[in-house]
Amino acid sequence: MNAVTEPPRPTAKGFVAALRALGDGIFASCQHRLGLLSAELQEEKLRLIQTFIWISAAVFTGMMAMAFASLTVVYLFWESARLWVLGGLTIVYAASLVAIILAFRAYLLRQPSPFAATLHEIGEDRACIHTKN
Repeated sequence: MNAVTEPPRPTAKGFVAALRALGDGIFASCQHRLGLLSAELQEEKLRLIQTFIWISAAVFTGMMAMAFASLTVVYLFWESARLWVLGGLTIVYAASLVAIILAFRAYLLRQPSPFAATLHEIGEDRACIHTKN
């Protein structure tokens, strides 16, 4: 008689240990991803604060310089061409504003997307899961 042997069934202890190992792996992965997300969030916060400080300083000093330069030019032409000078300064300031807005938009487009490393890691995890099936 040739008996067919069945593969050994996992014991309850082995099954529970396997579930625990799986759960530990899932929680470790989540912990790693949340740590990475936290670090990236901190970096984004610091970059936002630095950008705000630089923009505030540039706006303040630029406004002061433009105000005093405008007053000086208008004072120089007070008698002869006051309205022409004010109109010309308005056009120059409006063109400068448009140029600054376009340059700032280009700057924002060059910045990396927030949480790029976290999204990349999650994508790699998903790819790894899909290739094992």
